[in-house]
Amino acid sequence: MSFLEPIWLWLLAAAPVLLAGYIAAQRRRSRYAVRFATLPMLERLAPARPGWRRHLPAAALLTALVALALAVARPVAEVTVPRERATVVVALDTSESMRAEDVEPSRIEVAKEAATRFVEGLPQRFNVGLVAFSGTASVEAAPSTDHREAIDRIAELRLDQSTAIGDAVTTSLQSIADLDDRAADDPPPARIVLLSDGANTSGVPLGQAAEAAAEAGVPVSTIAYGTPEGRIELGGRSTPVPVDAESLEDLARDTGGGFHTAQSDAELRQVYEDLESSIGWTVEEREITTLVVGAAMAALVAAGLGSLIWFARLP
Repeated sequence: MSFLEPIWLWLLAAAPVLLAGYIAAQRRRSRYAVRFATLPMLERLAPARPGWRRHLPAAALLTALVALALAVARPVAEVTVPRERATVVVALDTSESMRAEDVEPSRIEVAKEAATRFVEGLPQRFNVGLVAFSGTASVEAAPSTDHREAIDRIAELRLDQSTAIGDAVTTSLQSIADLDDRAADDPPPARIVLLSDGANTSGVPLGQAAEAAAEAGVPVSTIAYGTPEGRIELGGRSTPVPVDAESLEDLARDTGGGFHTAQSDAELRQVYEDLESSIGWTVEEREITTLVVGAAMAALVAAGLGSLIWFARLP
């Protein structure tokens, strides 16, 4: 927490002074009561002692004074707020290796379901697009606020041969650049979320694609999905299709994005939820004077009610 007018923080010096005065007053009161009355007499006059409750109104009052002193200094805190605009392109691997059933019922079916939930959870004002890639990459849904189009296209994805991860990145970048508001003076932030289970086997080299994304200022967050034991039937033979996490990690690092791994349905859902939180929200510094004043008022009310209920008087 920081303050716009920290000079007023000197008012906090009154808090320890008041606390010391309260403690001194309580000690004098105890000595006076014992001096002029015997203990049995005190018990008959006040059989129900308030105990620790007698200090609560004073504590609440002191808390209110501290909060008011902080409010005068106009506190500023980092708060998480929803982004007003952003562009997110979901790039999904539709290569044959996504048929692997090391994740039930298959990698592609779980990936579709998780990507659908991810798109549904993004703020409505976000532009969301879909790029599918196997031997080549294609824009299945251009980025727009019509999230239903992207969701419908996810359900219709079909598998093909090869894996062109570099093409997926460059195609996603082009779809972002084609947006009208991307050419504005203040374009919305953009992010590519790419899920794959294999290495780049065709198309644009990954290094070239990463360089283009970094130059455009568009981070690529990658998800390496599947297990090392994945296999598919290809040409009548069982062919291993292990996950190539290294290349995806390099792509994320070189573009300023995040790298994630997932080997199950639950892990993939969690990855998308984490991405949704990081993309859909941003941290900003905002003045919270009103919030602090509200806390001070609540403390004052608590002090007054506690004193009236327990002692039939105001503090």
